[in-house]
Amino acid sequence: MSDYFEQDEITKGYDSQIFKRILSYIKPYKKFAVITLFALIVTTIGDLVTPVIIQRVIDHALVPNPHASALSPIEQGFLDNGRFQYLFAMTIFTLCILLLVFLFTYIQTWTTSYLGQLVMKDMRLQLFKRTVRMSTSFLSKHPVGRIVTRLTSDVETINSFFTDVLIAFLKDLSIMIGVIIVLFLLSWKLALVVLVTLPPVLIATNISRIKSRDAYRKQRVASSKVNSYLSERLSGVSVVQLFRGEGKSKKEFAERNGEFLKASLKEMYVFATFRPIIDWLSTLTTVAVLIVGAAFVLRGEETLGTLFAFINLVGMFYGPVGDIAEKYTLLQSAMAGGERVFKLLDTEDFIPDTGETKNTPTFRGHIDFENVHFSYKQNEEVLKGLNFTVEPGEMAAIVGYTGAGKTTITNVLTRLWDIDSGLIKLDGIPVKDIPLSALRSACLPVLQDVFLFSGTVADNISLGLPLSDAQIEDAARAVHAHEFISKLPDGYKTKLSEGASNISSGQRQLISFARVIAHNPAIVILDEATSSIDTETEKLIQLGMEKVLQGRTSIVIAHRLSTIRHADRILALSNGILVESGKHDALIAKNGLYATLYKLQYEGEIEE
Repeated sequence: MSDYFEQDEITKGYDSQIFKRILSYIKPYKKFAVITLFALIVTTIGDLVTPVIIQRVIDHALVPNPHASALSPIEQGFLDNGRFQYLFAMTIFTLCILLLVFLFTYIQTWTTSYLGQLVMKDMRLQLFKRTVRMSTSFLSKHPVGRIVTRLTSDVETINSFFTDVLIAFLKDLSIMIGVIIVLFLLSWKLALVVLVTLPPVLIATNISRIKSRDAYRKQRVASSKVNSYLSERLSGVSVVQLFRGEGKSKKEFAERNGEFLKASLKEMYVFATFRPIIDWLSTLTTVAVLIVGAAFVLRGEETLGTLFAFINLVGMFYGPVGDIAEKYTLLQSAMAGGERVFKLLDTEDFIPDTGETKNTPTFRGHIDFENVHFSYKQNEEVLKGLNFTVEPGEMAAIVGYTGAGKTTITNVLTRLWDIDSGLIKLDGIPVKDIPLSALRSACLPVLQDVFLFSGTVADNISLGLPLSDAQIEDAARAVHAHEFISKLPDGYKTKLSEGASNISSGQRQLISFARVIAHNPAIVILDEATSSIDTETEKLIQLGMEKVLQGRTSIVIAHRLSTIRHADRILALSNGILVESGKHDALIAKNGLYATLYKLQYEGEIEE
């Protein structure tokens, strides 16, 4: 899976398995597919009938009757009147056919687009449901931008498959087959003339298909390089400016942009060459039909109307030839997009929800780690036989140098990752035997990097729970967030921008605290939760947390050791091993790892 989200340098051609799988999404909407196909048949027949009608009109109404001179004036007038009536009737009939074609073309276009949108909706929903269930291991390996691309751009290519490729191919193919059939019905001799010119068309189309595939692949690679470079440099534009890297970045981007230009031009050359060739072959076929057909007409073997019908039908035949070759690129894109989407759908990388769903208990918050071993990468253990217990209602603080395994403890407790061996229990129940939803409702974190969603302050506090305004306000008051929220332009209804950039980092942290309190967990995890907060805001949090954490187990990971001096238990980790455990004063007197960390942080400061 390491190369799963690498740049998609190879674009697939037609793949029958992917094709069938895409079509399987139509099953719930068969009626729209049937309507689309029926409309396609009607429009195809209408398009093919029109040249035949013109042939009939020319032969029966417009071309003078060769025997008219032998008739009396009264008989000639009667025939002229009859031809006029025939012409009028055929005109009305043609208009009806054209109106019918217009109506069913509209129906076909609407149902095709609607069907594509329904398929996209189902596919995006299926992808989203699967992605949010993926393990943290999977999500940590694959960039968010690539996963978003699967749910947006790649699904959109499948919509294009329905609206621009599938129906267009069926339409073009049916027109081409229909034209050949009509040609033979009108005149098998002239039809053979058309067939003689087809081999060069087939050869040119196949060469164009191969060339366009290669050009499209190169264009996709160059496009990916440009997009990746833009994304990286624009995300870090401040760093580029601070380190005066504008000139170098401009040069590097110019090189990638130049490659993109060359690749795009090569793709353009293919189309610019192929279309004139098809037009030339179409003209050649038309000339051949005119020359041979004129000879047949002069000898009385064919009618003038048949010749006109052949010229129209030859034009109808060559139009789809050009379209099919040009739409092959869209087919490649749809196949590649489908392959990437189905790879994600077929990926089995979940934390198994093995817990019993019956009789889920109300947890008290008793935590046991028994000989827990864990590694993010094979043979690189982060936790090495970890053993400790946290009693219900206790505040347990975890300290240690960077990489000691502090955050990992909270990750394995909530089963964002599964341990390699050992046992983790919550209230005496192995966490693997607890349903994931119940486990994660019981253990809620406040992380160092606060994430708030776009929406109102109230929405971010309730986060899906049906809480009243009073309950939301109570949660905010508990962590002293109500004071600043009430001063916002719309109070709790104030809209937060993306990343909540319209409030300070300290305010974002307070809202995240209020969110945890509103959800009333048995265990609260504070992972460096106050490291990015100013001193004044930290004091507000300290005032609120004493009351809020009463009756709850709390696990606190903090660089600011002043925030954990009054913890019931301090666990000092070193390289994934618990080396010390006890209260602040006892550990300071022990003069071990914790005392060293404390002295390093507060050396030179005045003791409070």
